[in-house]
Amino acid sequence: MKIAIICSSFFPVIDGVTIAIFKRLEQLSLLKHQVIVFCPDYSPIKHIYPDYEQYTGEIFPGIEIINLPSSKAIALDFERDLTIKSYQIVLEKLGQFKPDLIHVDEAERLGICLLKLPGVKYAQQHQIPCLAWFHTNYIDYLDDYFTLPLGINKFIKKILALIFVKIYNSYDCTLVSSSITAHKLKRMGIKNIAFAELLGCDLNQFRNSHQAVDFFTIKYNLPNLANKIKLIFIGRLTPDKGWNFVLTALAKLPAHIYDQIAIIIAGDGSLKTEIKRTLKQLTPEVYLLGRISPTSISELLVNGDIFITNSEKETKGLTVIEAAAAGIPAIAPRAGGVTDTIIDGETGWLYEPQNQADFLDKLTRLIADTQLRQSMGMKAQELAQQYSWQQTVNNLVEIWQQKI
Repeated sequence: MKIAIICSSFFPVIDGVTIAIFKRLEQLSLLKHQVIVFCPDYSPIKHIYPDYEQYTGEIFPGIEIINLPSSKAIALDFERDLTIKSYQIVLEKLGQFKPDLIHVDEAERLGICLLKLPGVKYAQQHQIPCLAWFHTNYIDYLDDYFTLPLGINKFIKKILALIFVKIYNSYDCTLVSSSITAHKLKRMGIKNIAFAELLGCDLNQFRNSHQAVDFFTIKYNLPNLANKIKLIFIGRLTPDKGWNFVLTALAKLPAHIYDQIAIIIAGDGSLKTEIKRTLKQLTPEVYLLGRISPTSISELLVNGDIFITNSEKETKGLTVIEAAAAGIPAIAPRAGGVTDTIIDGETGWLYEPQNQADFLDKLTRLIADTQLRQSMGMKAQELAQQYSWQQTVNNLVEIWQQKI
């Protein structure tokens, strides 16, 4: 197939969406598809991403990245958004490429930036399918970034929901990767939903990653952590990831627990300084690694003991799948798409959202019980075998082929 992908973000930005797109492109290249990808130009923030040029042009055989004029993203210094004028370039390139299908990632974000429904009109004119993938619960982010009176907050959310429903119902199909998200969108009024397992991880990479007693010393120049239970956090250090909750909760962890643990955080964002300051007041064993390459995630998790995410707004939770592949249990709120991925009490723990006592109870139980961690980790690893990128991209290709 000849596939055109329009996406709101791509490498060098590292998050669940961009990693998923990159791994999808890798598989599509192996399957001999021809793909053009439209995404923002990151050269204006090359001081943050000096390696941005690695992700432009032909990155795999048959896969071409086309960077479009971009502007600063709202509230995120490390992100870019497409500009209105960039869409004319999209239309010109589509005319030259003549795709069999158009796929759009995060249509609502793109639609607001471009003031158009990306891909829809071209697809209708050329009688080809145009699909969208719902990746992010942007409406829920309003609470994290803006302090508004309750009535105004509800009004804005209602308006955004109406806009998002109109956007996604304009596509031939709205793809989601968790049943929880599918039900949520259906309640909103989106009618063209297709749920499938569309997110995965590189299982071979995890199989080839091994524990080493001096891993953190050699890889990250940290003290020897072999005798510590390592709590791993991976993701943006931004308000939407639940950091306010976990910082407050961890302050109530008994002092003797801190003698047993090390807290390791991979990621960057606006809360970095606050997170470091708050946690350092609790224990010296806090290590912020900054942004790490996606290829380094497997060995980081394999050398950890417990993975923690506190985001209540994930549509699936790629890092939870990765933790499972690494064979370590995860702790997450009973909210959003992560509930599709964690079998509570078997592969990890789900705690009641915003319930600090429940979170701390489950965390301390895992810290105290080596056998429980190991048994949960083994079950999680078994579960992760269904999430290979080969399988999940094949699931996506099947949906595409059904629409052509």
